[in-house]
Amino acid sequence: MSGAETGQGPSRGQPSLIGLFREEARAQGQILSDGLLALERAPRDPVTLEACMRAAHSLKGAARIVGVPAGVSLAHVMEDCFVGAQHGRVSVDAAMIDVLLSGVDLIVQIGQASGDETVSQTDVDAFVDQLNARMNGVAAASLSSSFDAPKADADFDLSAELTLAAPVEEAAEVTEAIESTPYQPVRSAELREPARMLRVRADTLDRLLSHSGESLVESRWLKPFAQSMLRVKRIQRDASRALDFLHESLTEAATSASTSMAAPTAALDSRTLDALDEVRRLNAEAHRQLGERLAELENYDRRSTHLSQQLYDEALECRMRPFVDATGGFARMVRDVARSLDKQVRFVIAGEATEVDRDILDLLEAPLGHLLRNAVDHGIEAPSLRQALGKPPEGTITLEARHSAGSLFISVSDDGGGVDLAVLRRAIVQKRLANEATAARLSDAELLEFLFLPGFSMRDTVTDVSGRGVGLDAVQDVVRQVRGSLRVTQEALAGTRFVMQLPLTLSVIRSLIVEVDGEPYGLPLAHVTRTLVLPRASIDLLEGHQHFAFEGRRLGIVTAHQILRSGTFDTVSDTLNVVVIGQGAVSYGVVVDRFLGERMLVVQPLDKRLGKVPNIAAGALMENGDPLLIADLDDWLRAVEKLVVDGELGRVSQGTARVVATPKKRVLVVDDSLTVRELERKLLAGRGYDVTIAVDGMDGWNAVRSERFNLVITDIDMPRLDGIELVTLIRRDPHLSETPVMIVSYKDRVEDRQRGLDAGADYYLAKGSFHDQTLLDAVRDLIGEAQS
Repeated sequence: MSGAETGQGPSRGQPSLIGLFREEARAQGQILSDGLLALERAPRDPVTLEACMRAAHSLKGAARIVGVPAGVSLAHVMEDCFVGAQHGRVSVDAAMIDVLLSGVDLIVQIGQASGDETVSQTDVDAFVDQLNARMNGVAAASLSSSFDAPKADADFDLSAELTLAAPVEEAAEVTEAIESTPYQPVRSAELREPARMLRVRADTLDRLLSHSGESLVESRWLKPFAQSMLRVKRIQRDASRALDFLHESLTEAATSASTSMAAPTAALDSRTLDALDEVRRLNAEAHRQLGERLAELENYDRRSTHLSQQLYDEALECRMRPFVDATGGFARMVRDVARSLDKQVRFVIAGEATEVDRDILDLLEAPLGHLLRNAVDHGIEAPSLRQALGKPPEGTITLEARHSAGSLFISVSDDGGGVDLAVLRRAIVQKRLANEATAARLSDAELLEFLFLPGFSMRDTVTDVSGRGVGLDAVQDVVRQVRGSLRVTQEALAGTRFVMQLPLTLSVIRSLIVEVDGEPYGLPLAHVTRTLVLPRASIDLLEGHQHFAFEGRRLGIVTAHQILRSGTFDTVSDTLNVVVIGQGAVSYGVVVDRFLGERMLVVQPLDKRLGKVPNIAAGALMENGDPLLIADLDDWLRAVEKLVVDGELGRVSQGTARVVATPKKRVLVVDDSLTVRELERKLLAGRGYDVTIAVDGMDGWNAVRSERFNLVITDIDMPRLDGIELVTLIRRDPHLSETPVMIVSYKDRVEDRQRGLDAGADYYLAKGSFHDQTLLDAVRDLIGEAQS
C-alpha cells in the first residue's frame, strides 16, 4: 500500500516530495484565491470555475501522493463545490466565497507546515462540515424550486466519508471533462508563455551580473585604443610624406651635380638613393599592414562590444521578475479589509507584466500593503456617503506599475474623498508640529508632506487597520533605501494618488556625470529635477543668501565643492552649470564645474568596513575603466541645510571665486550651545578661517575622523561624548594625535584646567573671561593666520 492508503502523516513522506507539495500548495492556493475574487464579480464565468476546479483537483492529487490526508479532504470538498457550480447546483455568492477563502487559507497553512507543525484535523473537519452544510442547503433550495432538477453526479455525494482508507471514485464524465479541457489560468492573456525554470542562487546571479558589467566596460576600452592607433597611422603617413620629400630633394640634387662631380661621389649618391627607396618601400608596406590591422581591430571592437552588451542584458534580465509576482495577496487583503469596514471596493491591477528588479520586488510587499490599507480605510468612503455624493457605492483602488523615462513608477490611487486638508492642518497644530500662523501659510503640497512623518496619524483612535501613526513613514524609508522618491497628490472628493519613483534595477543606475574639482561624480537622475546653464547675472542676494528664479519660485544656490569639501570653485565664465536637486520646498541649485553626459552605471557597493561615507552612495566604473563615485543626493540636501542653518553657505560670485588663491586653515568648533557656537564661528570666519560646526562630542569625533582640520576647539560638558573624552580619543588616534586642540569652557578651576591639559589639550581658555581678541590670539598662536 502507498503512504496515502495507510493514512500515514506527512512526516513519513519523502523530503523532496514534501518540498514540491509546498510549492504546489502555494501556487494552486494563489490560483484559487485569484479565481474566487474573480467569481465574486462573475459567479458563473465558466473559465474561472474550470480553473478553480482544476486547481483543487491538482491539489487533491498532490496531497494524496505525499500522504497529507487533511489536504485531500479540503481539496476534494472544494472541488465538489466548483463542480456543483459548473452544473448550476451551487451558487457562488459572497457568503460562499468567504467560506471557500477560509479553505484556501487552510491549504496554504498545510503547505507551509513542517514536521509536527500540522494543521489541526478539527479545523479541517469543521471546514468540511461547514461547506457541505452550505452546499446541501443551497442544493435543497434549488431542488425545491425546480420540477426538472438534474440528477446528482456520482462524484457529488455530499455525505460520503472523506478518508484515505476508502478512496473516492471520480465520476466518469467529470474525469473525462478534466482530461479533455486544457487548464487556462485566470490571467492567461497577460502572463508570458511558461518556460522551463531552473533554480539558481541569488548571489550567483549577482556575480554573473557584476562580471558581465565589467566585461562590458572592458570591451568599450577598445574604441579609444583604436582611436589612438589611428593617430599612430596619421604619424606614420606624415613620416612617409617626409621620406618622399627627402627622396625628391636628393634626386634633384644628384641630377644637378652629376656633370661636375667625381664618379665615387656619384656612386655614393646612387647608393643613398637606393637605400632611401628601400626605406620608402618598407614604409609603404608598414602603412598597408597598419591599415589592415586597424580594420580588423575595428571589426573586433564592434563584435566584442555587441556580444558584451548582449551578455550584460541577458544577465540583467535574470534579475528581473514581472510585477505580478509581488501582487499575489493584495486582492484578498483589499477585499478582507473592505468587508471588515463595511465598504465596497473594486481592486484593479495594471501593468502586471512590467519587469521589476528582484531585490526591489522583494521590498515592495510591505510598503504597497500599507498604501492599499490606507486607501481602503482613509480613502474610500462608506457606500451610503458615496451615494449621497453622487458616486457609485463601490469605490475603486488601482495599483499600477509602468516604466517611464528610465525609471519604474508604481502608483496606488483611489476615487475616494481625498485628504481633508483642513483636518490635516488642525492635526499638525495639535501635534505641535507647527503653530497656527505657520500652518495657515503651508501650501497643499507642504501639508501633505506631514503625512510621512513618523508617528503621524489623522485618526484619534486606534483600530485594527490604522491609527498608530506607522505606515507612510515606513513606506518612505523603503523607497529611500532603494534610491527612489515618493510623492502624494489629492483632489477633494475625487481621490488620492501615491506615486513611487524607483530605479529599474539596483545593479544599474542611470546617472548624470558631472565634474567637481577635476573628479567625475555620478548623480542619480531619479533625484535630479533639472540641469541649467545659468548666467551669473541672474543670481540675486537675499537676506545674506544667493538665490535664482526657478519655475516661479526662488531657490538657494551652492557649489558642489562646498558640499564635498573638495577644493575651491574658481571660474572666469559668465555662466554656471547648475543641477537642481530635491523636491518641493526642499530644493537647491548645485553648481558643478562641467556636465560630462549621461551614463548607465553598474553600481559597485563600497566596502562595508568604510561605514557610511558622507555624501557618497556607491562606486562605479566609467566606459574607459576609470573609477567614479555615485553621489548620495539625500546627503547633499542635508549638507546644504546644515550649511544654511550654521550660516556657512558660501557665495557663487566671480569675486569670491577668484579671491581664494591658497586654501584657508580649517577649524572645527565643538559645542552644544548654539549661542557659543555661533559666536566662535563668526569670530573665526571673520578672521578668514574655514570653520566647521559640530553640535556635541560625538558629532565632533565623527567630523574629525572624516575630514582634516588644522585646529579643534571644544567645550567640556556635552551630551553623548564630553570634551575630555574627545581630546583623549584624538590623542590616541595615530592619524590625529598631532592635531592642535583648544578647550573653551565655563569651568575655570585649577583642577578643571589640569584635567584638560592632562588629557592632551594644547590650550585651555575660560568662556567667562575671554574676549574676542583673546580667542583669536590663541588660535593664531596655535596654527598661525588663516592663510599661509
